[in-house]
Amino acid sequence: MAKLLSCVLGPRLYRVHRPRPAGTGTGAGTGAEGPGGSGGDPAWDSYYQPRGLEKHTDSVLALASVLWSISYYASPLAVFYLYRKGLLTMSRVIPMSHCAATVVLLLAGVACLRGIGRWSNPQYVEFISVLEDSHRLGTPEVKRKLAHYTFDFRSWPIDFRWDSTGVPWGGSRDVPLLRTPPGHRGAARGFLGALRKVPCRLASLLLAHTLGRRMLFPGSVRLLQKALLPSLLQGQARLVEECGGQRAKLLACDGNEIDTMFIDRRHRAGPHGSTLVICCEGNAGFYEVGCLCTPLEAGYSVLGWNHPGFGGSTGVPLPQSEANAMDVVVRFALQELRFPPRSIVIYAWSIGGFTATWAAMSYPELGALVLDASFDDLVPLALKVLPRSWGELVTRTVREHLNLNNAEQLCRYQGPVLLVRRTRDEIITTTYPKIMADEGTRIVREWLEAATPAEERALAQRCPVDECWCHAVLEAFAGDRDPPFPWSLGEELSVEERQQLALFLAQKHLQNFEASHCTPLPPQAFRLPWTL
Repeated sequence: MAKLLSCVLGPRLYRVHRPRPAGTGTGAGTGAEGPGGSGGDPAWDSYYQPRGLEKHTDSVLALASVLWSISYYASPLAVFYLYRKGLLTMSRVIPMSHCAATVVLLLAGVACLRGIGRWSNPQYVEFISVLEDSHRLGTPEVKRKLAHYTFDFRSWPIDFRWDSTGVPWGGSRDVPLLRTPPGHRGAARGFLGALRKVPCRLASLLLAHTLGRRMLFPGSVRLLQKALLPSLLQGQARLVEECGGQRAKLLACDGNEIDTMFIDRRHRAGPHGSTLVICCEGNAGFYEVGCLCTPLEAGYSVLGWNHPGFGGSTGVPLPQSEANAMDVVVRFALQELRFPPRSIVIYAWSIGGFTATWAAMSYPELGALVLDASFDDLVPLALKVLPRSWGELVTRTVREHLNLNNAEQLCRYQGPVLLVRRTRDEIITTTYPKIMADEGTRIVREWLEAATPAEERALAQRCPVDECWCHAVLEAFAGDRDPPFPWSLGEELSVEERQQLALFLAQKHLQNFEASHCTPLPPQAFRLPWTL
């Protein structure tokens, strides 16, 4: 009976990775060793096939889950409609609650029938035994067996904790963030002033946690995740079966569980395998189908992770939870995967630039930072897509609840940085340091607007760049590691020297990629930043 109860309460099983006997199929892998195999390229089975009873009850519960998600997002409109029609009375609510209780009982019965179907399936019974052993024993051998299964990640055991090697950040439950200076000049002070601000603060809080968060991180919407589930399962199967990916669950300091995927290339021939690229996805990106593929196909070791609330990760994607998740991912790479800090590169696409710049700021010993189609500050982007009349409310909401201040964090990282600029990007804006005064901005804009190699050569003849002189200036200035660096660079230079140095730095730190914002970066376009 205990096993039957485990089958009733157990997670949904999607895939079982089994190597077929040699000679029965062509290996789909790239050298990953299969379960129980001794090497070579294994061939793998397809999705787990539930039997009739389990299959039909799974369909009923999946439909109920979709309907619940739709009703959740439509509930404000539904409550408003019922109120206007006078249907929210006790005489109406009690029968509706009886209907809801009946539906819940019916679904509980369906779940019990599904458990019976699973109990009659030896494949699921074997899986549930491995899962129970992994929670009870947690030995490496049992975890290797568990890695042969793809299932609902909520039931996966914790593989690494944020405090595995001691409590960091002074024992705080949240990692430190750069905070916006409080208040505006001229604002009313005292109790009355604070009281006047209450409605605005409530409006900001409501906007941030309803429309704002979902616009900023649409990948956290459960309906979208349900629609993408087949693609996510297929992408995850490719990483596990063809690339030897190792899935792990990390526990962040705020209690969120972070879904990660690691592909180790250190023991393969090639110049890049010893470098780990930690990938930070966009606002609707998942490591299963996201930017992780770019450094992976370029031959690097990669570590992908999903934002809180994305895929198998729990929680809600907000700046604090994002930084908490990034912290445990970096600690996992340093302490569990044993990569030296200088061998770790942070690669971010779009909104992933926030967690990438936070990691670079908080772990300045990391090797390099690559920002692809990212932005400097969220406020201009938010003002561009929301009504003008909302301007003050939007600015307050972003600064207090959704402050993705990438540029501020980037200023506190002294390591090499590469910016990938999408030449047809319809979303991102940026600002420049002091060297980009009027003269520097003008010459860099001319270089950016050069549409052909011939135009670039013409500009190079009109404004030649002496690379040796530029190197000498930068090396002399590199010793200044105070907070203003590198924004103060260029103050002591002439107009011509600023133009030359600005063009040199733009050519070194900006990489043009002829594509729109959502086009994946091809592996041949992925490179590490230039350094002195």
